[in-house]
Amino acid sequence: MKPLAIKRLLDENLKDDPFITSYNRDNEAYRVADKETKKGITVSLNPLADKFKKDEKKALDEVLHYIREGVNAMSTSVGVKGKENQIFPVIRSTSFPEESSEGVKLLSSEHTAESRVYYAFDLGKTYVLLNEDHLAQEQLTQKEIEEAALFNLRSLKAPMKSDTVAGNTFYFVNTNDGYDASRILNEALLKEMDKKAKGQLTVSIPHQDVLIFGDIQNERGYDVLAQMAFSFYAKGTSPITALPFMYEKSELEPIFILAQRKPKE
Repeated sequence: MKPLAIKRLLDENLKDDPFITSYNRDNEAYRVADKETKKGITVSLNPLADKFKKDEKKALDEVLHYIREGVNAMSTSVGVKGKENQIFPVIRSTSFPEESSEGVKLLSSEHTAESRVYYAFDLGKTYVLLNEDHLAQEQLTQKEIEEAALFNLRSLKAPMKSDTVAGNTFYFVNTNDGYDASRILNEALLKEMDKKAKGQLTVSIPHQDVLIFGDIQNERGYDVLAQMAFSFYAKGTSPITALPFMYEKSELEPIFILAQRKPKE
C-alpha cells in the first residue's frame, strides 16, 4: 500500500479525535497533534507499506494505537522526580531529530556511527522522550538520567528464541516492551553472549522492537546475517540500522558485508 493511501485511511479513522493532522509529501511523514496543546508526533509512512500490504486491519490498529497513545503522552505533564525507576534508554538512528517538535533539545548521548541513545519516561502503554526542559523542571542532571536509565535497563529480562541457519545460530530478543533494541546497552548481557558464542558474536538492532545476536561460525553466516538484518530493518515501525555489528573486546564495530565474503577488519 502506498503512503498516500495509508494517510487517507488514518484521516478517516482519526476524524472524530481531537487532533490536527498534516502530511508532508516530500518525506511521506504524517503529523498528528493535540488541538489544544499543539503537541504531537510524526509517523513515517513509507516503512509501514509492507505491514499494510500483509495485514491491513492489524497494521491500522497498531498505528492508530501508537498515534493516540503517543499524542496523549505528549500532552501529559511529566513528573520524573521520585519516579526515576520509570526512565529507560531508547535507541534511534542518527537521522532521528535531536529536538522536540517544539524546538527543545532532547536528551541524548553518543552510541555508534549508526545509532544514538535517547532517554524516555515510561508511562505504561507509551513513553515520552525527555528533553532539557524536563531537566530544568525536575532539577535533575543528564548524568542522573543516564545512570537511572542504564540501571533500570539491567533489570529487564532478555528472553530469547533461537534459530540455526547453515550452521550459524541466531538469538532473538523480541518482548515488544519498547526496549528490545535498548538491551544492546546492557554490557553484562553482551559479555554473557560473547562467552556463549562458539564463533564470532554479532549484534544487530534493525529496529526498536528486536535485538539479534548472531553466533557466526562460517562464511555463509555473514550472508544470512546481512539478509536478516535488512529484512527486519525494512519491516520495523521504528527502524534504526540495517548494519550489524561485530562485538570484540567490549567494542561494537559495524560490518559491511559483501556476498559470499567474510568482512575484512
